Amino acid sequence: MLIVDSQVHIWGANTPERPWPARAHAQREIPLGHEQLLKDMNEAGIDRVVIVPPSWEGDRNDLAIEAVKQHPERFAIMGRFNPEAPDAKTAIKTFMQQPGMLGMRFSFHIPVLQEPLVNGKFDWVWSEAEKLGIKLMILVPQGLVHIIDGVAARHPDLKIIMDHMALSSGKPEDETFRDFDKLLPIAKRANVACKASALPCYLKEPYPFKKMQGYAKRAYEAFGPQRLFWGSDWSRSPVPYREHVDMWLKDAPWLKEADKEWVLGRGVCEWIGWKLP
Repeated sequence: MLIVDSQVHIWGANTPERPWPARAHAQREIPLGHEQLLKDMNEAGIDRVVIVPPSWEGDRNDLAIEAVKQHPERFAIMGRFNPEAPDAKTAIKTFMQQPGMLGMRFSFHIPVLQEPLVNGKFDWVWSEAEKLGIKLMILVPQGLVHIIDGVAARHPDLKIIMDHMALSSGKPEDETFRDFDKLLPIAKRANVACKASALPCYLKEPYPFKKMQGYAKRAYEAFGPQRLFWGSDWSRSPVPYREHVDMWLKDAPWLKEADKEWVLGRGVCEWIGWKLP
């Protein structure tokens, strides 16, 4: 069975030669490069990873592109794009010509990043992405899922993935899951999928994460196996890499055997256009 992780960040150190944006903070002190990631993948039995360049490095995709050039069979990219850059409306037309680039990822998970989404400043991006066939990963809190639902309704040929089941980090459990039901209605849009990613990061519980599996099951029932993709967000994981896989492969009794290949790898590859081996 093909095992494909739908999200891992890689990045380099903050140096004068390659500085990060002001006030940027990584998930951990030691950067995760693609060679270390490849070693971790091999040890955990992960065949492929979708690299998602992190926000703290700004709008760079260079390290992800280098990883794809060296290991095209193991890595693909959902890259960063700045719609507010002076050349954005020109750059979007050639964005997908970069090596290994299969789409874009946008983060609106904290208030300081949400104004362009709420006020429609990025509406032109959704139109261009639909026209150009660019798939999107979008991270929003559950309270803003309705905005993405509107985008999906207006652009039915735009393929969107909701990241991390729209969960928010760093909050008490009751607040993290209070608005979970606001995610599920968007599953009615055939052009919207969901990443059940980084799940052990949101609840402090031992493997096999039974409480979190309850939420994953509800997402599975709403989106179906062909539109639900596991992911680790490995660089901030509090648990061993393999546990992210085994919770689906071995210890999710509610997940049908025939559906595991979709959730664990085939689904995300077909959704973003990463050719199956």
